Order: sequence, then C-alpha cells, then structure tokens
Amino acid sequence: MSIAILTSGGDCAGMNPAIKHFVDYCFHKNIQPYLIYDGLEGLIDGDIKKAMHSDVAGILHEGGTKIGSSRSKRFFEYRYREQAYNHLKLHGIDKIVILGGDGSFRALNQFYKDFGVQFIGIPATIDNDIFGTDYCLGVDTALNMIRDATDAIRDTSASFKRGCVIETMGRDCGYLALVSAVTCGAEVCIIPEKSYNLESLGKKLKNQIRHGRRYIVCIVAEGTNQTQNIVDWLEDDVRIETRATILGHIQRGGNPTVQDRLMAIEYVTNAVDKLLSDHSHDGLVIVYKDAKFKFVTIDYVNSNKYQIEKHLTYLGESMMS
Repeated sequence: MSIAILTSGGDCAGMNPAIKHFVDYCFHKNIQPYLIYDGLEGLIDGDIKKAMHSDVAGILHEGGTKIGSSRSKRFFEYRYREQAYNHLKLHGIDKIVILGGDGSFRALNQFYKDFGVQFIGIPATIDNDIFGTDYCLGVDTALNMIRDATDAIRDTSASFKRGCVIETMGRDCGYLALVSAVTCGAEVCIIPEKSYNLESLGKKLKNQIRHGRRYIVCIVAEGTNQTQNIVDWLEDDVRIETRATILGHIQRGGNPTVQDRLMAIEYVTNAVDKLLSDHSHDGLVIVYKDAKFKFVTIDYVNSNKYQIEKHLTYLGESMMS
C-alpha cells in the first residue's frame, strides 16, 4: 500500500507542517509515502515522487507549500483524470490525502467515482468558509498576520490623526475581517453577512473625534467590495483623512503559528489512520467540529453554505451600527 499527499488551490500556512508530518507518520506506520507536486496539475502530468525524510526536513516552520499547488481546469475533463489515474497506477498509489478547499474535494470525489481512488480531504484555506468544520488550516496564521499589520497601521494612523481602512481576504466570507476587527479593537467592521448603518456609525465616530479620538480603524472584507466606499465615507462624512491598505496575499504567508502546526499534525494523523484502517469508504473530509475530529462525506460538505457563528457576529455588532 502506498499513500500520496497533494496540496490544491490557494496555499496557506499549515500545509508544510502537514506535509512533513505525513511523510514522518507514514514511515512510522511502515507505509511508503509519495509527494504529488503542483496539485492536480502535477497529478495529471505525473509529477509524483517517493518521499524521503530529507524532502521534508526543516519545512515545519515555513509558510506556503513545499510541494506546490495549482488550480486545474484540465481535471474537469475525463481524459485528464484518466491520465492522472494511470500515473498513480505506475507507482502503486491507491490512496490520497489532499489539503485544500471544497472545490478540490469535489474534484477528487469525481476522481473516486471514476477510478475508485480513496481519499481524505483536509480543510486548508484561510477563508475558513468550508461548511461542517469550525477550523481550517491556515486561519490562525492569517489572523495573526492581519493583527500585526493592523497594529502597525494603527500606530501611524494615530500619529497623523487619520482613518485607516484595511481590506482582508476571505472571498464571500467575512470570518477573517470579523475576528480581526473584534480582536484588534476596530471601530468599524464591514462583512458580507451583516448589514451596517453608516449614518449611526458616523454620528458615533464624529462625537468621539470631538472628544479626542485620534484615529479610526475600519476592517472591510473583500467580498463586500466596499473598501473605496468606506474610504470616501470617512473623508466626506466623518471628515477624517483616510488611507486604505489592501493586505492581499500577505495573509497567506508567514511562519505557521503553534495552533496551525498542531492542527496540521492532528488532521494528518487522523486522516492517515482512517485510510489505513477503513478500506471501504467513499471520499471523506475530516472536519473539526465541537472540539472533536470527525469524518463527513463530500455531499455533506457541499450540502450547505458556511455561516459565521452567531456569537461572533454579536461581538461585532457595535462596529456595524
């Protein structure tokens, strides 16, 4: 039996700790591990190699993914999936661990239906927008990157009596923006999931400025497409000079936090154990729900849209109205 690992879609901190532990743990279980380079594209092209300890030595602290990633349109075509399967057969690989998002899981689920290659999906996306799990790899590191940037931007904003609008990633999910706003003490938070009242916020902020406030921190989720509108509102209505900062891909990088390293190791351990002990299951995703690791089907993950927990949105209400 041989097991391979690949990383797919957007990279995130936590992938390298997962890759390292996968190789080490497979050897501990007397299983030959394989690395699939450059995601689904590498699987199609046969960029697959036997893993050695030397391949993963010293990568635990590194961000990104040492084996590369990709988004693959070719994998939607049967002929390319068949090509990928033939490459796996050459190496005797019949099981895969994949780190990625729901799109990557759907791709491998179709692969399983076509050729019976079992897999376990590990949620790995800073957006934290996969239904059925409370935590995705990379989230904690991304939040810490946003925290560092926000704290630094606040310092210079206070020096010049400025407003700052900080745009976070997350596609259509406002998790990063909301948690960052709450934990960084922002005055305004704009996310897709909740309505906001600029008139009420404006009155409150103008009153605070009259009483000595020197800066305003606004955190805006990219999915709202409101970054420039909030800048204009602060300058035209609140009457404070304002700068915008789009954090972009800085949020995906950086040294993985202790939380992301530990979660990567626990995710991989459970995934490999499941693949070795259960030879009859369809493609599954391992999730972290209610402080426990569980296995759910791809259909379950795709059955609903992730929603931010109500207690978190409650914490941010004062920054939206």
